Amino acid sequence: MAATVASLRKTGRYRVSGKTGPTTTKPKTLKELLGILDPMSRLPPPFRPMGANSSSTDCNSSSVGTIVDMTGMNNVLNVDAYNDTVVVQAGVRLSVLSEQLAEHGLELAGNYDLADRTVGGAIAGGCLGPAIADEGTLFSAQVLSMRVVTAGGKISNIESSNKNLLRAFRVSYGMLGIIFEATLKVRPIRGFVATHRRCTVKQFAAASESLAQANVGIKFFLMPFRDRVYLDLRRHSPDARATRKIPWKLKDWGESTVLPQIFNSINRIVPVSGMRYRIIDEISKATQGIVNNRLVRSGDNSTALGGKGRGEKTPLQYSTWLFPAADFSIVVQTYCEFCRDIQRQSGFRCDMPTVGYRLSHDASALLSPSFDEQMFALRAVSTQTEGWEDFAIDFAEFAEHWGGYPMFNQTRGLSPAHAHSALAQRATAFRKIRRQLDPDDRMMNPFLSQYFL
Repeated sequence: MAATVASLRKTGRYRVSGKTGPTTTKPKTLKELLGILDPMSRLPPPFRPMGANSSSTDCNSSSVGTIVDMTGMNNVLNVDAYNDTVVVQAGVRLSVLSEQLAEHGLELAGNYDLADRTVGGAIAGGCLGPAIADEGTLFSAQVLSMRVVTAGGKISNIESSNKNLLRAFRVSYGMLGIIFEATLKVRPIRGFVATHRRCTVKQFAAASESLAQANVGIKFFLMPFRDRVYLDLRRHSPDARATRKIPWKLKDWGESTVLPQIFNSINRIVPVSGMRYRIIDEISKATQGIVNNRLVRSGDNSTALGGKGRGEKTPLQYSTWLFPAADFSIVVQTYCEFCRDIQRQSGFRCDMPTVGYRLSHDASALLSPSFDEQMFALRAVSTQTEGWEDFAIDFAEFAEHWGGYPMFNQTRGLSPAHAHSALAQRATAFRKIRRQLDPDDRMMNPFLSQYFL
């Protein structure tokens, strides 16, 4: 390990800092939100908006200042089935929005994981999933307009006619103001067929270039210690049969709730690591075979929304990096070697499969992770806390070496130098807009300041 990384680890720079108790407030009306951000308010800055609190970094927190919990503004205001739009408050969960749209025969124009996230968090924080290529990559790409309260406590309407400002507010991580309402484009429900494949890592690497170009939705589960990749491929089809929610709910329940709880228990009661991980891997393999191959053969975006993220009973640790599709055939094989090397050196390994997605080219947001080209995401996931922070730093070093792109709410261990390099001129443009909208840094916490000041 490089000396610089080792020294950073000792400083604790990337560890979760101890909280001294910031003020937390939960507005339920626009008037209350305006009062919070009013320059005359007694609440201390910085102000950080929070939704489902699914971030794996300190993006939405601060040891000082005020956390603005937006889950109290959680109404679906209008569903327009004629124009295929919906007006929604920022605190509505994606799962709730999806259910209400389905009652009107509508769905989100894309498929996204972490369905417990709020609309505001999905817009501002980047929201990924196995979206089919022609649907776009980011949830925020579906935003036609939004209403925000600026850092100065004023209401601002960000319309589609102002493309540059709208593009800046998408995936802005709450640094430009607090989104409280958005108009999204939706569509009539469209079915897709879901096929599942199992292959070796080498076979997957060989197919990654063609998969990057295919008009399919791609999600995969990578098991580095068993040389297995389980592929979930989704294609639009007029022949897709009507689908029920139950199979997809069972799939989501198994992957995001049951497996983490089982693995957490196994980690506590089986002391021998070799035996423990053999059991864990066999359960993962069996789950992939039973849940995917036998339960879900077709679906739509109203039923296949899934993934609960960081639960309270079994919190999941995760860190996400994105890699250019052109390099991914090499990156995915090297990543597996990296995971095995880390276990040999430290004894730590992630007990959950690494989750991955293909991201289509999407320049709808200034800080879009696939602004320039198609990408593949790798999300390392574990139920274990001991050893996780060191692994996240090592993963960051690996990703930076291979030209990885970060998501500031999901990528742990990111160095400021690499963030500046990855964003390049887009960071300069974003900082210019941010200084205009928030000259006093009222929305800037210590975590984000190392990348955007």
